[in-house]
Amino acid sequence: MEFIIIGVILLFIFMYRVNKGENVYKFIVKQVGVAYDMYAPYSFKVMREKVKELGQEYTVRQYTVQVVVFAGIASVVGYLYNYNLIITIIYVIVAVSMIPYITYLRCKRIYSEYIFEQIQVYTTNVIMEFQTTNAFVKSLEGVASSGVLEDPVLSDVKTMISLSYENGDIYESIRYMNEKYPFYVVKNMHQLFLQVTKEGAKDTRETFENMLDDIDMLVENVYRDRLDRQNFHKQFLQYGVVLYAIIMLIQLLLGVDSYIDMLDNIIVRILVNLIIIINSYFLLSGEKYYNENVGAE
Repeated sequence: MEFIIIGVILLFIFMYRVNKGENVYKFIVKQVGVAYDMYAPYSFKVMREKVKELGQEYTVRQYTVQVVVFAGIASVVGYLYNYNLIITIIYVIVAVSMIPYITYLRCKRIYSEYIFEQIQVYTTNVIMEFQTTNAFVKSLEGVASSGVLEDPVLSDVKTMISLSYENGDIYESIRYMNEKYPFYVVKNMHQLFLQVTKEGAKDTRETFENMLDDIDMLVENVYRDRLDRQNFHKQFLQYGVVLYAIIMLIQLLLGVDSYIDMLDNIIVRILVNLIIIINSYFLLSGEKYYNENVGAE
């Protein structure tokens, strides 16, 4: 274990020496940012910019803590499973390299939640505007000029308005919005407007009131699901980390010296590392599911 501590210290010294006058933590974050700009898809860059605007981007200190935590857990797990410095360093490098991917998943979740909130504002306000104007395009114009929407939804609403005037009807604009935001609530509302436009219904107040109630119910369910998922996510991570400690139980039963002797057998070493790999995959898959399935569709 002493070798791991020495190795981490030497790594910090090396990074400090090659970056004179620059904070080591800032250097790490800067290099990660360069990697994002080079390899991240355009959609991720857009998401990350929006996360920054929302004030939910991690600070330098938070990124540093994340690196230290990941490196610390990986070093402890890697060493206790293998008692081998080289293998431990490999696990530390792999664990830290996962941080950009986890950051991507986190940004995707925050961005998806933001888009859903904007879609809620869009659908609710379009219906309320329609009850006053009795015209779909006028309703869109009222919502676009009200200041309640932000990009990218605001820009897409303006595109809908342009398409409606260019084509002389609302079909193309609705198709555009349905493809851009394939939410259940969006498609239902647009279908309702199409029916009203096609059939020329006059008394639509009750229909749209029911639609507003459906939107409120959907939003309530989504937020309740979000709280449940947050609680489950914490328990899931705790359970996953505890699973790594299974090796401590084995060493307690067999004795540390006996366990180290068993590691000389290549099959045993492969098996203990498979435990790490499978559990890590289990944690990463759970993190992916938590951040990608926000329950808003």
